Amino acid sequence: MNTFALEIWDTEAGKCTFYTVRTEDSTENETDKFFNKYAAIPEFKQSTQILLSFILKSIGEDHGANDLLFNRFENEVVGLPNKGKVTVGEIVFAFPSFSLRLYALRVNDRPDLVVLFNGGVKSAQTNLASKNLSLKWREACQFATRIEDALRNKEIIVDNKKRKILTDNGDEEIFL
Repeated sequence: MNTFALEIWDTEAGKCTFYTVRTEDSTENETDKFFNKYAAIPEFKQSTQILLSFILKSIGEDHGANDLLFNRFENEVVGLPNKGKVTVGEIVFAFPSFSLRLYALRVNDRPDLVVLFNGGVKSAQTNLASKNLSLKWREACQFATRIEDALRNKEIIVDNKKRKILTDNGDEEIFL
């Protein structure tokens, strides 16, 4: 895997800081690639808006990266939105037949730090069988593994007070 930047995607949310990754040969991060691509396809525009709202409002503002909302385990990553019908507080989250998947990693299983990757259309029973999704899922798993290794090796650390990920010398610019 080539070098990639781990960068903040959104810090505005009250309950969660969202990160994303950007490969060294790209000017656009993986999460923006996903939302820009699927928002431009008429049949996925509404689903894209629903997923974006789920991430920014439900996770970012209301509930954080709650275990119930991160229950679609896909090896090293979690697929968003959640699987099945779950109730958090008084809100029921159910996404039956939701065709889009965006992959994410809760950093150290914390409810306030999430890395969002790319994703695609779930068109088959498994990720590997989903033509459009297989590559993005594999890439997300590779990114997640590299991030978790860097945390374990203390190349990057979590600043609990600032709700941020930093390099071992405190820098916010992170290349892995």
